[in-house]
Amino acid sequence: MIDRVLYAFLSVGILGGLLGLALAFAARIFAVKKDKRIEEVEGVLPSINCGACGYPGCSGYAEAIINEDADMTLCSPGGADVATKIGEIMGVEVSVSGEKLVAQIHCRGTNETSLKKYEYKGIEDCNAMHSAFGGDKICPYGCLGLGSCIKVCPVDAIVKTEYGYLDIDKDKCIACGKCIDVCPTGVIKMIPYRAREIVACNSTDKGGAVRKYCSVGCIGCKMCEKKSPEGGFKVDNFLASIDYNAEGSRAEAVEVCPAKCIIDLDVAD
Repeated sequence: MIDRVLYAFLSVGILGGLLGLALAFAARIFAVKKDKRIEEVEGVLPSINCGACGYPGCSGYAEAIINEDADMTLCSPGGADVATKIGEIMGVEVSVSGEKLVAQIHCRGTNETSLKKYEYKGIEDCNAMHSAFGGDKICPYGCLGLGSCIKVCPVDAIVKTEYGYLDIDKDKCIACGKCIDVCPTGVIKMIPYRAREIVACNSTDKGGAVRKYCSVGCIGCKMCEKKSPEGGFKVDNFLASIDYNAEGSRAEAVEVCPAKCIIDLDVAD
C-alpha cells in the first residue's frame, strides 16, 4: 500500500516537473520581446500617470508611441523638453509649437460675495451639488467651491484660500485637464502661463441680474475695453474676456473694473 502511494506521488511529481519544463520552454519560444525603447521612453516621462495624453498612464503612452505611432507631443506635464527627449529616442526631430498653458478658475465668488438659493448639506462634491438644481448659488456659472477639482489634481496645484474661493498655483499646474473635466459649471479654463490677468467671472447674465446675486461678477460694462484698448479685452454676451495675443497694458482695466473681477494673478490674494 505504501509503495503504491509513493509511486503515485513520484509519478505526479515527475509529470508536474515535465509539464513545468514544457511550459517554460514554450514561454521562451513564443514570448513576444518587448521593445527596449518602451522602457527608455517611459523613463523620460514624468511618471505622474495623469492620463492627459489620453492613454492609461505613462507606461501605456510609452507603448502607444512605440507600437501605435502615437503623437510624441501629448505629454503636457513634460512639455517640450520631454517631447524632445522622446524624439531623440525615436531618432526623429520633434517640433513642439505653442506655449505652456495652465488652468485657472474664473470665479472669485464666495459665501460672502454670492447669494445662495438654498443651504446644501449633501456630499462634498461639486457634481453632486450641481445635480440638485444646478448648485446652491443663484449664479449658475460660478465655482461651487466643494473642491472636486482639488481631489482629482495629481500635483496638488489647487487649494481653497483663506478667503473662501479656490485658486490654482500656475507654477504647479501641469495642464492635465482633469480639473476641467470634473467641473460641472465650466468655470475652469486654460490660459497662457505668461498671462498676468484674468477675468475672474464666468457669468453671461445681464449686468443688472449679476449685481443682484454677486458683488464680484462681471456686469459687461465695457470699462475694460475703454480704459485698456490695447489689452485685448472684449465684452461679448455680457462677459469680458481677454485675447492674450494682445500685448498692451491691462493695468488700468484692473484698476477701474467696478466689480473688481479683473484681477492681477501676480498680486492677487
